Amino acid sequence: MKAAVLYDIETHLKIEEFDLPDTGPNQVRVRLVASGVCHSDWHIVKGEWPHVGLPIILGHEGAGIVEEIGSEVTQIQVGDHVILSWKRNCGFCEMCQKGFPNLCALPSDNSGRPAKKAGGSEIDKMAGLGTFSTETLVPQDAVVPIDKAMPLPQAALIGCGVMTGVGAAINTAQVAPGNSVAVFGCGGVGLNCIQGASMSGADPLIAVDVLDNKLELGRQFGATHTVNAAKTDPVEKIREITDGRGAHYAFEAIGLIGETFRQAILCTRSRGVTVFVGHAPENTPVDFDARMLMAEKTVIGSMYGTARPHIDFPRLVSLYKAGHLKLDELVTRTYPLEGINDAFEALGKGEVARSVLDLT
Repeated sequence: MKAAVLYDIETHLKIEEFDLPDTGPNQVRVRLVASGVCHSDWHIVKGEWPHVGLPIILGHEGAGIVEEIGSEVTQIQVGDHVILSWKRNCGFCEMCQKGFPNLCALPSDNSGRPAKKAGGSEIDKMAGLGTFSTETLVPQDAVVPIDKAMPLPQAALIGCGVMTGVGAAINTAQVAPGNSVAVFGCGGVGLNCIQGASMSGADPLIAVDVLDNKLELGRQFGATHTVNAAKTDPVEKIREITDGRGAHYAFEAIGLIGETFRQAILCTRSRGVTVFVGHAPENTPVDFDARMLMAEKTVIGSMYGTARPHIDFPRLVSLYKAGHLKLDELVTRTYPLEGINDAFEALGKGEVARSVLDLT
């Protein structure tokens, strides 16, 4: 197998060959067909998540075809088309039992064996998946079978960005029809917050970004209004659009600086809900006046869109097939595995909604 390895922060990934490890009793070998290039991978490249050890095979948003299953695997068959979930769940801890497997106590990075280079050294895989590779070995609970009619490049995006954004609106916030929504950031996750809120019947639905090309994408995904935060105060503009009261819901889907988190709180009305969706760099402070919450505002986080992968992934596939979920429009560019560094460059410049690696 081939895989893209990051050896040091702010350096190019290297494409290297690895031996295929034996499949364990509870494991599934997946021949990867496509992988999304997510901002979380970019955080690691830039050194903003120092808790992630290097070297590492990056990638956590993948889909492919099952090549081999272990002797104890019961829910997966060879030939299944599958989406990989980067958050494992044990099914037994408090959060799993309460219906929140996205918050399972099981570590996310314990999803599979490290990959072994031809020389014998082992390399860990991001979230235990390492989808910037041609094959991966994962436990069966990280594998979700889907309809074989679903195109795998689009399916790969469900594994992280789509689930995170759509789920934040539908599962975490449970946006009510006719309520106003503001979304900060029109990248891959933000666009999915927008279309999740749109499917929920939000109105007005306000997209906020500093790039006009991203704001135009926001309109394509359901935004009724756009605000360029580089040209106007987004909080004041959102209040103007909502008759001075502020939005019912605000989603921070950028995860870069504390200011956008603060603005997302400021722009909501009394009893409004702010959802932190963007995964910020470690130790990102959010500074705001504590009295801001006295109007009974709520600030919550959303992990993986409150996903129940074995329920929500097939549901999102069905929404796509029915024409309700925009996935084709998310795939801005396609690169081979060897083009991963070009894909990161495009991401960093804000040129894409999502790049997808063709791993065939």
